[in-house]
Amino acid sequence: MLKLRDGIVELYKKVATSIPPDVVVALKNAHEAEDGLAKESLGIILENINTARQSERPVCQDTGIPVFHVRMPRGLSQNGMKATIIDATVIATEKVPLRPNAVDILTDRNSGNNTGAGFPVIYIEEVSEDRLRIDLMLKGAGCENAGQTYKLPIEELNAQRDLDGVRRCVLDAVFKAQGRACPPYTIGVGIGGAKDQVSILAKHQLFRRITEISEIPEIAALESRLLNEINSLSIGPMGLGGKTTAIGVKVGTNHRHPASYFVEISVSCWANRRGRLIW
Repeated sequence: MLKLRDGIVELYKKVATSIPPDVVVALKNAHEAEDGLAKESLGIILENINTARQSERPVCQDTGIPVFHVRMPRGLSQNGMKATIIDATVIATEKVPLRPNAVDILTDRNSGNNTGAGFPVIYIEEVSEDRLRIDLMLKGAGCENAGQTYKLPIEELNAQRDLDGVRRCVLDAVFKAQGRACPPYTIGVGIGGAKDQVSILAKHQLFRRITEISEIPEIAALESRLLNEINSLSIGPMGLGGKTTAIGVKVGTNHRHPASYFVEISVSCWANRRGRLIW
């Protein structure tokens, strides 16, 4: 497990210091399309990305909450996997370095190594495969705070229990966030019948590539429409106005109870820091 631990440390370094290629391409395309303060802001962002990669230093001072989605072959120990991830987190905090962000709820004491109750966040799924896949996201607090949960129907938004109601919720959440969560955003949306279910589902959408299109035609159409409508809000890069408020919208769905319809919006800042380790 030592080699796997060291591999996860390297994954931490990769995710903290470099932005995924698909996100960089989307930001470059936005830079070409903008002018004025929006173009200048995106230019600074792209310069920061290059500097972080070349110097192998974190791209943002808030290295966030580590969120792991692990797909592992049956028969491997889930407790062993969690222990390995926690050991790697302690090492990565010092080696990368990561900013210590794990604070005890009762004492306000920082653990100093990004570990503690529920920290990092680890989701494990057993699969019928011979390979281990570990996805890591470093989720900044500013964009995490911009997330919203909605219970449909909502009279004031004229949002019913349908995809148009979902659309109204997403637009409301982005409008409320304005530029406080460092746009251009990537937006993850989860739809289902339970609050905890849609929360996880929405965040997992942020692991999808910007270029990935939903296999469900109705959802793909919703994602495309939402991206256009979010950008028509003209909030722009870093809230300075412009054509690019978001670079991607990803929607996931689950079955729901007949009496409930929840929508969760998870927001990523421009630094959608994610990466994958295949073992």
